[in-house]
Amino acid sequence: MGRHSLPDAYGAGAADPRPRARRRTVAIATVLVLTVAAGTAVAVRGGLLSFGSSCRDNAVPLKIAASPDMAPALRAVAEYARAHNITSDGHCIAVTVTARESYKVADALRSGNKSDVQAWVPDSALWVTRVSGESNATRVTAAGSVASSPVGVAMVPSAAKSLGWPEKTYTWTELAGAALRDDRLRLGAADPVRSAAGLLALTQLNTAAATIKGGDTQVAAMAKTLSQRTSDSDSQVLDTLPRDSSGTEQGNPQRNQALILSEQSAFAYNSSAGGGARLDLFYPKDGSPRLDYPFTLVDESRLSTDTSRAALRFMTLLGESDGQRILERYGFRTDDEKVSPALVTKAGGRAPQPFARAALDPTPAKAVDEALGTWTITVQSARITTVVDASASMAQPVPGTGQSRMDVTRASLLQALATFTSEDEIGLWKFSTRLDGDRDYRVLVPTERLGDRKGNGTQRDRLSAAFSSLSPVPNGATGLYDTTLAAYKAATSSYVKGKFNALVLLTDGVNQDPGSISRSALVTQLLKLTDPQRPVPLIAIAVGPDADKAEVQEIAKATGGSGQQVNDPTQIHSVILRAIVAAGSQNQG
Repeated sequence: MGRHSLPDAYGAGAADPRPRARRRTVAIATVLVLTVAAGTAVAVRGGLLSFGSSCRDNAVPLKIAASPDMAPALRAVAEYARAHNITSDGHCIAVTVTARESYKVADALRSGNKSDVQAWVPDSALWVTRVSGESNATRVTAAGSVASSPVGVAMVPSAAKSLGWPEKTYTWTELAGAALRDDRLRLGAADPVRSAAGLLALTQLNTAAATIKGGDTQVAAMAKTLSQRTSDSDSQVLDTLPRDSSGTEQGNPQRNQALILSEQSAFAYNSSAGGGARLDLFYPKDGSPRLDYPFTLVDESRLSTDTSRAALRFMTLLGESDGQRILERYGFRTDDEKVSPALVTKAGGRAPQPFARAALDPTPAKAVDEALGTWTITVQSARITTVVDASASMAQPVPGTGQSRMDVTRASLLQALATFTSEDEIGLWKFSTRLDGDRDYRVLVPTERLGDRKGNGTQRDRLSAAFSSLSPVPNGATGLYDTTLAAYKAATSSYVKGKFNALVLLTDGVNQDPGSISRSALVTQLLKLTDPQRPVPLIAIAVGPDADKAEVQEIAKATGGSGQQVNDPTQIHSVILRAIVAAGSQNQG
């Protein structure tokens, strides 16, 4: 039996996360099937495209791993193929479908482990991209999307009614904001590290928040809150809903009244509810990201021609009218241009909810990485020491504000402090020259857990007071190099496993201490202190026109961190957040 590879133009492509009319998908798959081996005539004579009345040879076994939501529908299509003698080259197709979480399959394929399946249908092309990005991973080839399901926010009827469902519509940030404002509206989700629905929703929130003032703070607060109410998988998150409409269940703080959920998951839940509690579904008016279920060949170079052709024949069947009817019966969309009102109604949607609007554009990989980085930091909690320049130049006015550089820096730091939880560990140093004997720096608040109490207040109270009292040192110069080395030594020596460890340094000038270590010696020392197994990125921010961006970039790069320049100190808070996200994305396992 010969082996084959798919044509280059096909094999290089990824599944379209916005499936168009199924006619196009079927046509592409059909052409691929016909050209995989000897040619069109051979394929037709072999009964590849026919609904054979009998099987002339032994059946071709085909093992498929599918996301748990898709697996029942694929089994139903496989049973249809068996009952109707659907053939590939005259062979029946003996399809076995195993339900496996998409992230688990992706992790196994990324490690390069040999797979026991020939095809894979995850719930999103995000997983295929993740595998394809690893040089040592098992090769995967997406052949096209077989279905889709938009992601929205499902709620128990009482919660939906309180928000004006279905007449009132919301954006993603408005829905998240409503959940944050009302303690009774508890919002749950599957872990975005393990759930495409959770990750796509979080990415959409990040993207939407970037367009509004203070949006980054809102998303950080939402992520902190949501991280306390996550489940390992999409199926498990459904178990967090109230079991019944009793006051005991509805008021149980462990129960969620709202969930980030795909339309298909809401459809399946409502279908099994019978006469019991059902969910209502909000479709955010700024658009829903969609699960796109790419049919993916696994290590296709090792597959026999018969197996490959059988796999693509099965995919073709999924796009034909009989396959589509089965997929729709299980709550999947098969044509974005013709949305079934019955499907939407059973999923909990109702006009004027914008359930029929076009899918969002494919989510950029950079946006997904940033969202995942934010989430990783949120879940792990942070250990961050902040080092602030207190030299005399920080008294310089910021044009157009009526405030000094230090005034605006204080406000930005207090704003940033509000985004951290009691589990985060934050500390504060300030520096100039000769602040503590010969030392250019002074530890104002040691880096400790914000919720810890000492005396009459918490660590958060002490930090808030210390930030508020920061003031420039009269005639003080900038002792940048010695301070950076001392602070980095302290941060690496006190590294806490399981947290996002970082050092944030703000300066408005260049090093002005003639007796300090040189820049080259500093970089050498930082390189020696850096340990990839215990990452502590330095996030160095040059504030104002007198600071040297190239200098902070060189110093920060030695630690795996980043150097930023901010001419407007009011931007400090958002720059710190973006830099932390970037560092978290680079250092996450």
